[in-house]
Amino acid sequence: MAERSPTAGRAGPEIWRASVHVPGQAAAAAAAAEREGFDGLSFGDTQHLAADPFVGLALAAGATERLQLMIGVTNPQTRHPAVTAAAIATVQLASAGRAVLGVGRGDSSLAHLGARPAPVDDTGRFVEQLQAYLRGDAPGTPGQNSPLIWLPAAGQPKVPVDVAATGPRMLALGARLADRVTVNVGADPSRVAWALDAVGDAAPPGDVPSLGAYLVVAAHPDPAVARELARGPVGAYAHFPGMPGAGGAPLDESDRRVVEAVARDYDLAGHGRHDGRHVAHLTDDFVDRYAVVGTPDRCADRLAGLAALGLDRLLLVEGADPRLPDDQRRAHHHLVTDVLPALRARAGGGRGPTAPGGG
Repeated sequence: MAERSPTAGRAGPEIWRASVHVPGQAAAAAAAAEREGFDGLSFGDTQHLAADPFVGLALAAGATERLQLMIGVTNPQTRHPAVTAAAIATVQLASAGRAVLGVGRGDSSLAHLGARPAPVDDTGRFVEQLQAYLRGDAPGTPGQNSPLIWLPAAGQPKVPVDVAATGPRMLALGARLADRVTVNVGADPSRVAWALDAVGDAAPPGDVPSLGAYLVVAAHPDPAVARELARGPVGAYAHFPGMPGAGGAPLDESDRRVVEAVARDYDLAGHGRHDGRHVAHLTDDFVDRYAVVGTPDRCADRLAGLAALGLDRLLLVEGADPRLPDDQRRAHHHLVTDVLPALRARAGGGRGPTAPGGG
């Protein structure tokens, strides 16, 4: 087992807000995230469900000064690696070096095109080509030897590449080829530890990438309300272990039955929504384990425990349910004013909000 440095003794994990580009709201959302004390904001690349994330991050760059800006995530099939590299390098230029490029096998972006997730080997070749382009090199594709000739003149640091991973092959791919790996296995500490160990074991000696985790979070004084807010996002993230070829962290028998049922009955029209057909398979116990839900104190405790496993970043996917707009705003308020400051205090530093969040 590879040794990981604990979070204790560092300034603490970066805390990101993972979202999508809602048309007309990119600049305002980024300015709010920066004001509320988040370290970064990610926009997913899912063309049928949200506006273009690269355009959104460029708009966000103009509305912020320190906030990191990430594509979370794109995939090998909907964009050529040269196009992807040029787009994120443009965001890097617009943000004066704050961009990050996340890559995965593809989920909703491909499903809405009638395509399956990209094979792991194809994803690896895509990451290798991206890294070459972003270094200013040519990727060595037979018959083609053209770097991004404008990139050196931009004068910006290389954009870090982050691989989002659930199964062992993707975790190993990220360990070998990426600057960062963000695991997507839920919030159960044993599963997160398994994924981080898999990255550490596959990484070159002494060169473990920076580590993060996607985590669905809903902090509300009423744990039952928090659970309801989280169901839609949990349904979306819980079907990753059941995707073809995913493998994934060990699951006990009850959780395995839930994951298999969600994958078998996945309702693309209800992706990320509370009313997706597959959400009916999520038991309360499963939601409580797979997400960080409950009172603000409980959420802070669980996030601190996960960070202590060796995570450099927590990418928080907030629970959302259009039936509960007041509770959704209240949960965001508690996340910003209670949970984030508690995490910063335990880490002994970091930024807090400069203005109250939510309502």
